[in-house]
Amino acid sequence: MPKIDIDTLEVRSGCNYPPPFDEVCLGPTWRKLGDAAGLTQFGANLVRLPPGKWSSQRHWHTDEDEFVWMLEGEVTLVEDPLAEDGGAKVLKAGDCMGWKAGAQNGHCLQNRSDRDAVYLEVGSRRPDTDACDYPDIDMVAKAGEPFYRHRDGTAYPPVE
Repeated sequence: MPKIDIDTLEVRSGCNYPPPFDEVCLGPTWRKLGDAAGLTQFGANLVRLPPGKWSSQRHWHTDEDEFVWMLEGEVTLVEDPLAEDGGAKVLKAGDCMGWKAGAQNGHCLQNRSDRDAVYLEVGSRRPDTDACDYPDIDMVAKAGEPFYRHRDGTAYPPVE
């Protein structure tokens, strides 16, 4: 496999959350390093998170591990305040965090600083078996479905 030239990879952005949950998550950009290497068992993305934006809504996965390594800047990691060592904490360049599949510790990264943060995110690729819970909001994602649902099971309208 040849060396990946990161600068030539497509810069992606967007959010497929339904409104109003998408607003604070619009703005991050990423380059799909795992796809560029042809990886199929896990993904690896180089992410740039602008000031005032979040990586996602606070969430946890049933069947996917996640790992983040901070490269530049700083973010505030927001986890379940009741989890061991939970709550909010600042992550700076060189800091790492990981979340085991099934651990009900909802988490997200928020850029509360005045400059971009850059990090490497790595995660399992199990969309057919992984479900996702968003404990702060009325939203869940079921395994194998490309859309979100309310907690009562009603589907959100498709995002255009």
